[in-house]
Amino acid sequence: MKAIFKREFRSYFTNGIGCVYCAVFVFVMNFLYYLNSITQYQSNFLYIFNIMLIAMIFLIPIMTMRIWSEEKKQKTDQLLLTAPVNTMDIVLGKFFAAMCVFLVSLAFTLVYPLMSALYGTPEVAITLGNYIAIILAAGAYIAISQFMSSLTESQIISALLSIVTLSLFFFLNLIFESTDIDVISRIASFLSIITRYVNFYKGLFTFSDVVYFVSLTVLFLFFTSRVIEKRRWS
Repeated sequence: MKAIFKREFRSYFTNGIGCVYCAVFVFVMNFLYYLNSITQYQSNFLYIFNIMLIAMIFLIPIMTMRIWSEEKKQKTDQLLLTAPVNTMDIVLGKFFAAMCVFLVSLAFTLVYPLMSALYGTPEVAITLGNYIAIILAAGAYIAISQFMSSLTESQIISALLSIVTLSLFFFLNLIFESTDIDVISRIASFLSIITRYVNFYKGLFTFSDVVYFVSLTVLFLFFTSRVIEKRRWS
């Protein structure tokens, strides 16, 4: 897994995708922070996390669309599949490489609480809760996007499938909140990313919300490993 991780993490910056992702992510977040906090002399920057959660629906699929699609298209996946490495190790190596790229971009936002401290007193628990929620959500986003990438050779189709799936998980409770069937409404609310994120946004740590994001991540990593394992023996 370590060798796969190094290979993937290095490739993000040698082919430019990692650099472009970090640049776009940091530019968008900094611009919005400057527009809404610096120019308004406000110490509250928590709205940034809401925007970040939505922006990631589009940015992460673009960053991860090549994880398996490009490997399949260029037939380089054959080298991985014939190597004496466990399938899950390959999947995890790619997953952690993408997570590290995301964490690099997220690290630039740590300046927000420092800047906000100049104008007020940011609440540590709420700020920490939002960062934890963003990292957990990013893990789920990347796992889902990696699974979609494993299904097709087209990077564009991979990105579109990921965006649609992530959007569905994100807005699930809003889509079904007006339904007259109470069971469907409750299930939609239970599975919705928005519902799970709200407590973190308020600085409340609940075990069920952590389990939700971790379970979603593990589930889609497992799905990816099954797809790759099937191809390995086909």
